[in-house]
Amino acid sequence: MQGLIGKKLGMTQVFDGKGHRVGVTLIQAGPCLVVQLKTKAKEGYEAAQLGFLDQKESRLGKAAATRFKKVGGTPKRHLREFKLDAAEEVKAGDTVTVKLFEGATHVDVTGVNKGKGFQGVVRRHHMAGGPAAHGSMSHRRIGAIGQRATPGNVAKGHRMPGHMGNVTVTTQNLRIVEIKGEQNVLLVEGAVPGPVGAIVSVRKALKKGSAKAEKAS
Repeated sequence: MQGLIGKKLGMTQVFDGKGHRVGVTLIQAGPCLVVQLKTKAKEGYEAAQLGFLDQKESRLGKAAATRFKKVGGTPKRHLREFKLDAAEEVKAGDTVTVKLFEGATHVDVTGVNKGKGFQGVVRRHHMAGGPAAHGSMSHRRIGAIGQRATPGNVAKGHRMPGHMGNVTVTTQNLRIVEIKGEQNVLLVEGAVPGPVGAIVSVRKALKKGSAKAEKAS
């Protein structure tokens, strides 16, 4: 299986094997329940649908609650799909833990980043802004956005003020510093998208630390 559903617990600092202090993010990766298997014969692809964090049965509809009863598991709050590795034997009702990442060196983490609300172009697009003094009336404005008389309009896709953040972001190639199997906690170097408590998808890195990536390089 390529990944798990996780929960961002926060950031701290640890010392790695070489004695270097490293800023890490703690992620509760699993345990996840295999709710359903997608097969190539039926759905056209092979994947496993995982469930994460227990949910009260009273908050689910009858059809959704029945799905979990069929596999012998408790209702889950979050569902995600992950591709299966070649020749991997998984069945509905199995539990997948953070030990899935043993042997991997890097992971890709996908989550929804923090919302910043409506922001101007200086913060949103890192524009320089206008002069800071000497009578300038355009300190943090966008400046000219139009064109000449022909075509006389604003180009499509022009960088403008607007809503910033609250979008899905994937941070790639985060190094695994430590795996705490008993607590189902994964320590990765650097920051991951979202606030503390955010739900994230943790996958084995596509470009680093896997046999497929090493073969491509």
